[in-house]
Amino acid sequence: MNSAILPTHRGSIFLEEGEILAQVAFPESQYIIRIYAPKCAAHAQPGSFAHLTVDHAIPMRRPLSIMRVDSQAGWIDILYKCIGSGLTALAQRKVGESLSVLGPIGQGFTLHPERYRPLLIGGGVGIPPMIFLAELIANQVHNKNLRAPWQPLVLMGSEIPFPFAARPSTILVPGIPDGVIAAMPLLDIWGIPSRLASRSGFAGCHEGFVTELASAWLKTLSLQILEKIEIFACGPTPMLQAVTQVAATFGLPCQVSLEEFMACAVGGCAGCTVLINTPSGPAMKRVCVDGPVFDAYSVFDVGR
Repeated sequence: MNSAILPTHRGSIFLEEGEILAQVAFPESQYIIRIYAPKCAAHAQPGSFAHLTVDHAIPMRRPLSIMRVDSQAGWIDILYKCIGSGLTALAQRKVGESLSVLGPIGQGFTLHPERYRPLLIGGGVGIPPMIFLAELIANQVHNKNLRAPWQPLVLMGSEIPFPFAARPSTILVPGIPDGVIAAMPLLDIWGIPSRLASRSGFAGCHEGFVTELASAWLKTLSLQILEKIEIFACGPTPMLQAVTQVAATFGLPCQVSLEEFMACAVGGCAGCTVLINTPSGPAMKRVCVDGPVFDAYSVFDVGR
């Protein structure tokens, strides 16, 4: 497959003709698509996304967060929900078909070794970057040469069925409310504890918002443990603001990945700009290339 480096200031965004390897449907019009896109897979980081041509008849690409990669096999996994004609068209694409992939794009999450107990919070279609980050952490933990002390916890919330078959976790998490035992099986396999939240009455889930579950767990921790925690989050804007408030309440650093409509997704159109508080004062930043990950306190004024 032909690929070429785009002439951008980033130097690591690639345009390549990808091939659909798998397309799996889940309840409520959710899909996980696996695409052979080796350049994108080799350079993607948790928090980055791909800009896909969803159909030959639809000129506008769609920006979608990357959920998993295999840099050796050359594939990327993307979770998406059919909202609008573009993603509905993507859901009709078949295994073996080609589609144009532009990526990886954006600034990803940054782990800090001194904060070795990261709390990952994903809501709805904001779940994929958390899975990507969790897998990166799992790979570091399992790499004997690194000996990283990472002790992550992943919390996920959704008001529709999760895009996986939840099951009781095999990993005990002290401080999690009694009865909250539902987890993502893949994370259990990686040795990473996870818990789920929903207001839809799903078995084993916390009945309420994922931010409420996070707050309930954080309240059980000592100051010594809180000093080792950093929050990473992706999801709808109201959820991210609530996450930032939780982080402020407990005095924790927090990184958030923003969701915005994008046209070009490479910084040219400036259609995805948001107001960010910088050391030099307020500034308009492009979510696509300056983000999508930002320091939460630079985005949301939570009155710290």
